[in-house]
Amino acid sequence: MTAPHPHPHLTDDTSPGDAPLPHYPFSTDGDRLAPELTELRTRCPVARVSTNAGGEAWLVTGYELARDVLRDRSFARSVLAETDSPQQDAPVLAPELLDVMNHLQRAGLRDEVLRALGRNQPELPADWVAEVTREGLDTMVRQGAPGDLQHHFAEWVAAQCLCRTLGLPFEDREWLAARADVDLTMVTYSDEELAHNWEELRAYMAAYLAARRPGRPRGLVDRLADLNAERQGPTERGLTEQRVTEQRLTERQLSNIVAVLFVSGYEDFASFLGVAALNLLRHPEAVESLRARPETMPQCVEELLRCGVVLGNAIPRFATQDTTLGSVAVEAGDLILLSLDAANFDPAAFAGADTFDPGRAPNPHLRFGYGRHHCPGAHLVRRQSDTAFRVLLERLPGLRLAVPVEEVPWQPNRMAITPARLPVTW
Repeated sequence: MTAPHPHPHLTDDTSPGDAPLPHYPFSTDGDRLAPELTELRTRCPVARVSTNAGGEAWLVTGYELARDVLRDRSFARSVLAETDSPQQDAPVLAPELLDVMNHLQRAGLRDEVLRALGRNQPELPADWVAEVTREGLDTMVRQGAPGDLQHHFAEWVAAQCLCRTLGLPFEDREWLAARADVDLTMVTYSDEELAHNWEELRAYMAAYLAARRPGRPRGLVDRLADLNAERQGPTERGLTEQRVTEQRLTERQLSNIVAVLFVSGYEDFASFLGVAALNLLRHPEAVESLRARPETMPQCVEELLRCGVVLGNAIPRFATQDTTLGSVAVEAGDLILLSLDAANFDPAAFAGADTFDPGRAPNPHLRFGYGRHHCPGAHLVRRQSDTAFRVLLERLPGLRLAVPVEEVPWQPNRMAITPARLPVTW
């Protein structure tokens, strides 16, 4: 692993002299934005930090600067999949794990993923999402107060939606979620433990793919496998067999990619639902307003997306050429880390940025990225969160936190910030 080299020049955006660099991440609790992020955004929105991987990086905390990086092609993500690129956390076990959409694009499979996760989401009709949300909440109610909203709402809804979309058996959700949790835990596990955990997950997906019945897909995973198999030989478009083989994903690549789709989709959605539920319940006046006018839920979800502190680590990019970022001279080979959490609290972009405003409009938050770097799961999170939160407020009219906000426990060292439990009563 090659870490970004130290820069000989020092400005207000770096640590002076030989002082140790601040270590990022600063916190993996989601009840508030880490004060260090607010301080850096105010004082030096491009700051030099040390990373969990033992290297150095530039941490970007300002809104406009984060947008600049996301839309500038000189800051790349795919390069980070190369084995000698700088890293912020875990080792790169395979190039496709950090470059999923480009691998799918080259194999002609990207559009199928976008259809499954797009506006319509045929596998996830609203009445089905509403019903499974009620099932989880009914189980919590039967077990008695205090209940755990993270387990019976956030994780339950996220697992139901991802398993149904991908076509994976829901009865395997606990096994799958446990391995997803390990994969997104920073620092705690050795490289060997992470590699073993991922191999178990990849092997599960490989076995699932091998057991499919071509032409009778159980979900997105099977459809991707069927489409990929069509690229084994020459096609009517006149491609040579060699060219078709170059486009096709190997079995190992495909099983890695579908594992990524589950891990990222499940963990990010469960993280957001848990943090968003906490933020909503700490504002009873917003809850009452939503009960009176449930049609305003989509706008409230946007504000929950903006103010949710959900990134335990940052969005990475790689500088492919010497350039300037704010007042800092960035050199080719530098690792750039984007704190979209901090950017979404930037008062230069959002009036009253520290205030929860469920009616905020416009609300151009960066939760799903910006421009060509836009999360393909954005529509799924928006649409299914709308349904799930409507059901939550309807099913439990007396819902409230069972402990003070500062006593909510958090999973330590998680890339997707997640409550360990979200105790509630009703």
